[in-house]
Amino acid sequence: MQSTVMKNLQTLHLLPFLALACFFVKISGSISLHPVLTGPVMAYIGSRVDFRCITPDSLLPVTYELMGDGGVLIATVADLQGDQPASFYLKVTATLKGSYHCRATTGGSTGVSNSIKLTVVIPASNTIVTSEPFPPVAYEGSRIVLNCSVTKGSHLSYTWFFNRKEVTSSTSPLFHRTGNKLVMGMVTPEQAGYFSCMAWSTVQDTRRFSSSSEVKVTVKVYVSKPRISFSTSKVGDIHLGNVTCWSIRGSLPVNFSLLLDNKELRSVTATESLAAWFPVHVVPGLDMGVARCRVNTEVQELISEPVPLEVVPVGGDVKVEVEYLYRADSKLAAAILSCRLSRGTFPEVSWLLNNSVLPSEKHVDSHIQAVPSHYTLTDHGQILVLAKFSPEDSGYYRCRARNSYDDSGPWVESAAVLVRVTEVFMNTIEVIAIAFCCFLFLMLVVGVGCVYNMFDQNQAHAHFATSSEQNDTSSTEWDVQNQVHRPTQHPIQTQ
Repeated sequence: MQSTVMKNLQTLHLLPFLALACFFVKISGSISLHPVLTGPVMAYIGSRVDFRCITPDSLLPVTYELMGDGGVLIATVADLQGDQPASFYLKVTATLKGSYHCRATTGGSTGVSNSIKLTVVIPASNTIVTSEPFPPVAYEGSRIVLNCSVTKGSHLSYTWFFNRKEVTSSTSPLFHRTGNKLVMGMVTPEQAGYFSCMAWSTVQDTRRFSSSSEVKVTVKVYVSKPRISFSTSKVGDIHLGNVTCWSIRGSLPVNFSLLLDNKELRSVTATESLAAWFPVHVVPGLDMGVARCRVNTEVQELISEPVPLEVVPVGGDVKVEVEYLYRADSKLAAAILSCRLSRGTFPEVSWLLNNSVLPSEKHVDSHIQAVPSHYTLTDHGQILVLAKFSPEDSGYYRCRARNSYDDSGPWVESAAVLVRVTEVFMNTIEVIAIAFCCFLFLMLVVGVGCVYNMFDQNQAHAHFATSSEQNDTSSTEWDVQNQVHRPTQHPIQTQ
């Protein structure tokens, strides 16, 4: 009997605790859970990520489950207090990309968190530059496209470098960047050089990149129309000729050929300069034919103007022609003396003033010779320009010529021509101009006088005619008047 009473007393003491437990169970069944999932949206492959799930304002232990695409259970963390987050550490693989959410369970209640989509980023590796065309060699005006290629990589950005300087829209307007390509629509020689690229990606504050090696881009220049020149020299009694072929612009190598009467004699490939030299046999006075130069590249074939291979010795008459140039104020500005030769293919011309040879300095293959500042020689010395004047410049000028390839040959001289370049000569010109103006003024005065005299005679004749008409009119009026006032005479009647 006593033991039964003790059991009843213990049961009475436990009733408050049982009631409290039932109360908590009812409360927990009515709680709405709202878990929150945090974590990265991008991660490099091979790295580790941390997803955290927490249920705010939950006082009871909570079990958290990280779920992947299709409700696949990834991991579980149980029996945590509501204010403690559950951490899920995962190693990133290629299959880890997708959407993730967290499911929280406490008692009989379950809540699902927000969703986070994880993107797996693969760093760039083995970056190289490829080209269209390959190799990157093209003529000016063509199109070249460079590609920044990688063996692996995702979510990449690209940076280009030209001669180790970054290519930007502001600093390099000749380049167009699109994706992993660098496009040059119409290339110019200025775009030739070394190119490289860098492929890179960024996850949060971490950047990973891969750089390529440099690739040389060559822009070839179209060769210009070839030019041709012919020269000769004498060694002992043998005359040697030389034909020079050259172009002003173009990219090496090029092939030069010598054509004689449209038949190829020989050719040579120029690799160091845009010029080639061909020796030929010549005989003075004999026409050896017509020579041309031809230049060939992989895309071009051009031919020069014709040049006759003929050496005509200097001879015949030689004369000097003088032309004076004046300024706007009628002052003498320059005197041009030309040495005219009857014949001669390669003349050497020398000038004399009062039988003294004017100094000059020869330059090989030059059309202008350096002489003192008040002289200028052009056209291989055949034209002498007097640009400054002094009394010493007046006198008798002569020119002489001989074959340039024969230093021991005779000179052929012109007659002396008097050239005056003093102020007296210039004042004479002014006097002539003033006299001509005075003559024109005098003729104008005489013309005006003649016109006035003719006009005066016409006026006098008109006045005389008017006076005669007035006199005739007055006489007629007087006769009429007399007839009106004359008295009537009556006949006397006789009775």
